[in-house]
Amino acid sequence: MSHKRMPKRKAAIAVGGVAALGAAALLLPNANASQDGGASAAPKTLKAADASEVAVQVQRLLGDAFAGSYYDSGSRRLVVNVADGADGSVIDRAERAGATVRQVENSTAELESAAHTLESRAAIAGTAWAVDPRTNKILVTADSTVTGGKWNRLESTVRSLGSGMATLKKSSGTFKPLVSGGDAIFSAGSRCSLGFNVVAGDGSPAFLTAGHCGVAAERWSDSANGQPIATVDQATFPGAGDFALVKYDDPNTQAPSDVDVGNQRVPILRAADATVGQQVFRMGSTTGLANGQVLGLNATVNYPEGTVTGLIQTNVCAEPGDSGGSLFTQDGLAIGLTSGGSGDCTNGGETFFQPVTTALAAVGATLGDNGAQGGAGAGDQAGGDQAGGNQAGDNQAGDQAGDQAGGNEAGGGQAGDDQAGGGQAGGDRTGGGRARGGADQNAVTTR
Repeated sequence: MSHKRMPKRKAAIAVGGVAALGAAALLLPNANASQDGGASAAPKTLKAADASEVAVQVQRLLGDAFAGSYYDSGSRRLVVNVADGADGSVIDRAERAGATVRQVENSTAELESAAHTLESRAAIAGTAWAVDPRTNKILVTADSTVTGGKWNRLESTVRSLGSGMATLKKSSGTFKPLVSGGDAIFSAGSRCSLGFNVVAGDGSPAFLTAGHCGVAAERWSDSANGQPIATVDQATFPGAGDFALVKYDDPNTQAPSDVDVGNQRVPILRAADATVGQQVFRMGSTTGLANGQVLGLNATVNYPEGTVTGLIQTNVCAEPGDSGGSLFTQDGLAIGLTSGGSGDCTNGGETFFQPVTTALAAVGATLGDNGAQGGAGAGDQAGGDQAGGNQAGDNQAGDQAGDQAGGNEAGGGQAGDDQAGGGQAGGDRTGGGRARGGADQNAVTTR
C-alpha cells in the first residue's frame, strides 16, 4: 500500500500584526544573537531547555524543601525556591547542579494546602489558580462573569489564606475552551487544531489535540466538509487534563514530527515539562503564531463544563479555533496543547495548556516521526537537531526560518475561514458562546 502524507493547504490567517511579527522574528536567523553573544561572568547560566531538566533534578535533591522554580531569562538562570529551614548541604548540592537558590516563606505543602482550600470553598466557574514561584504565592484569577456574591465568596476565601499566600486579579475576558493550534482539523459543525503527531502504543500513527475536541466529535477531517481521516481513540475533559489521542484511519499515513508555522516547519525533537519564565510559542489555526511566557504550573481552571486540573498558565494569546494547538519552544520541545482561556490576540489575556508529557503518559503514545524520538536534549544537535532552523546548541534560528508569523498551513482547511460547520467557534462544542465567525457550542470556549 502506498504511503500517504496528510494533505496540506495554505491557510490565510489574519494574524495580529505586531505580535505576529515579533514571534516570527524570534524564529529568524540570529534572532538571539544579542542574548547569546558574549559570555556571562556568572558561572551558572543555562539555556531555557536545560533549565527545565535541572529543575527536575533539583526538585528531587531538595524533596520537601523545594518550593517551586522559575527561569530568569534576563540572567539565564534557574531560580529555585527553598523553604526556610532547609538543610544547608542540600542547598549546596542544588547550587552545584546549576541552580540559583533563594529562601522563601511559603513551602510547597503550604501552597498546596491553600490550593485545596480554594478548591473546596471557591471552585466557581470563571476562576483559575496556579502557583507563581516568582512571588511564592498562588495567583488567583477571576474572569468577567465572576461578580456579586461569587466575587465576594472568592475574595473572602483568598483573604482567609493570609496576606502572604495568594494574590487576586480580575480578567476582562471569559474563561472558555478555545479551539485550534497547528493545522486545522474539522468535524461536523466544529473546528479544532492538531497539536503534535505521535505514535500510539500499538505503533499506529496518531495525533494529540484538546480533550474537549475529542469529546465533542469522534471523526475528524483535515478540511472543512471533507472526508474523515482520523478517529478519536481516547479523550479526557473535564477532569485531570484536557487531551485526546486521535488515530489516523490509514495506518500508512506519514505523520511528521513538526509544527507548521507558515514558510517554516519547526522540527519537534521531544516532549518536555514547562518551566515558569520559559519563552514559548503557540501555533493556532485561527490566530497563527504567538509567543509569550509560562506564568504558572499545575493550574486549576473552572470552566463552565467542569474543573480541569494540571494545566500550564501562560500570557500567550489565543482565540476560539486555536484549541488543541501546539505550544512549543524555539529549539523544538513540545510543551503543551491549547486548552482555553480568556481575552484575545488584540487585548491579551490568560491562556491555559495541557502539558504534553502528561498527555503522552496517559494515552501511552510517543512523540516523533513514526516512533523516532528526537535528540535527548535541547543542547544536542543529534546530527542536525535543528528546531525550526535553530541549532538547539547555540540558539541560532537557522536559515529555514520564515518571515510569516501565522501563515501556517491549516491541515487542509483555511484557518481564516473560521467556518467550522456554520461558523462554530473553533470546533469545540464545549461552550455556549460563539466567537470569530463561529465558535464553540459549549459554555466554555476552547481555543
